[in-house]
Amino acid sequence: MSAPQRRHARTPADRQGRSVAPRGVQPARRVAYDVLRAVSADDAYANLVLPSAIREAGLSPQDAGLATELTYGALRRRGTYDAVIATAAGRLVEDIDPAVLDALRLATHQLLSTRVASHAAVNESVNLVSSRLGRGPAGFTNAVLRRISRDTPGEWQERIEAAARSDDERLGLRTAHPVWVIRALRRALASEGRTGELEELLEADNAAPEVTLVALPGIAEPGEPRRPYAPTAFASPGGDPHEAISASGGTVRVQDEGSQLVALALAAAAPITAGERWLDLCAGPGGKTALLAAIAHQHEVTLEANELVPTRARLVRNALKAVPGEVVVHEQDGRELAASRPGAFDRILVDAPCTGLGALRRRPEARWRKSPSDVADLAALQAELLDEALNAVAPGGIVAYVTCSPHLAETSGVVADVLRTRTDVTELDARAVVADIASSPMDLADDGTGRVQLWPHRHGTDAMFLALLQRHSEGE
Repeated sequence: MSAPQRRHARTPADRQGRSVAPRGVQPARRVAYDVLRAVSADDAYANLVLPSAIREAGLSPQDAGLATELTYGALRRRGTYDAVIATAAGRLVEDIDPAVLDALRLATHQLLSTRVASHAAVNESVNLVSSRLGRGPAGFTNAVLRRISRDTPGEWQERIEAAARSDDERLGLRTAHPVWVIRALRRALASEGRTGELEELLEADNAAPEVTLVALPGIAEPGEPRRPYAPTAFASPGGDPHEAISASGGTVRVQDEGSQLVALALAAAAPITAGERWLDLCAGPGGKTALLAAIAHQHEVTLEANELVPTRARLVRNALKAVPGEVVVHEQDGRELAASRPGAFDRILVDAPCTGLGALRRRPEARWRKSPSDVADLAALQAELLDEALNAVAPGGIVAYVTCSPHLAETSGVVADVLRTRTDVTELDARAVVADIASSPMDLADDGTGRVQLWPHRHGTDAMFLALLQRHSEGE
């Protein structure tokens, strides 16, 4: 592709291209491509963009299923497909226009990982690029895809793995994980003495999770079948879960079972006394807030929430509409809010911003969006949030530190750093609390700290981390 063509393809109108309906392109593929562009160009999250895109396009259930498979498949295996595309194109993917590259990723997924006929995948992708970006980019797309379609998926996998520079790089190409993520996951499993589970975990990251619903306690009853651990969790009855949510008035919601367990653990960590004051410090998008609010309402507890980002704060307020009573939602930096309220709360949930490596099943783009350099900054923020939260609880108050990441620097590393600097904090046995909540026995690793690390391959949940810390008076 020439430089002028690449410049033309980068114009805002062509980036979006939603006003153009390409001929000979199935609606499901158009939706999948638009979502890929939103993820790449606008840092959007596919799990938030895709449902509305499907509804706006009026896709049938069958086409909605195809759009979902194409979108998540292309995002999940992006690193593997990029290696194939670079080989077939004879150039680095960084030198391919981003809008064309997304079309190539979408088509490569169809060619190598689905039963879609090769000619349909190639022709519709070329038509898509032609209508959105022009004849020059379409010609380039055609050449690359025809080169890919000449060999089998196994031959391509063998070819790209042969060019790998290390065993971890080969494993990354096979399982579609960046090398740094593989190494971080290996270290986390090694801390439990379970390094041998690495490939099982990587495979679980690439499996589409089942939809789990939460019934807000006191105002909704769980349906069937029940999930094995959280007493509030049950499986989606099938179809669009938004129908069940709408029918319940929001008292039933989509929420991972692991997310339910960590919120329930804060409530179960000690007997609840009427009049307690609770805070959800990093509340967006509001799922855990709603669950805590329902429990708080049952026990005559006051709950406040905080979310720095206004759009996410609106999601928190929407999530709370189904719960009786009022929850004040602040929009502040969590560190500043906690610092301004010393000793004001009895329980605080710190669901800290993190890499999201624990939710790669439902947010496949996260593995390619983050880098090792992000971890240090996030860990520093996490430690500051946890430290200020401990200042904001009264003596006897409990802080639940939670991340949706198993990376040791974001989990035990943060807790250990904070504990080293404080003499007024005791770590509670979160493992015993979660085991007591669970409806069925849980295989929870025991490293002597009482911390909990959930895993998708072991528990069928996101890889949520939980530590429970209790503040006491100095010198106790």
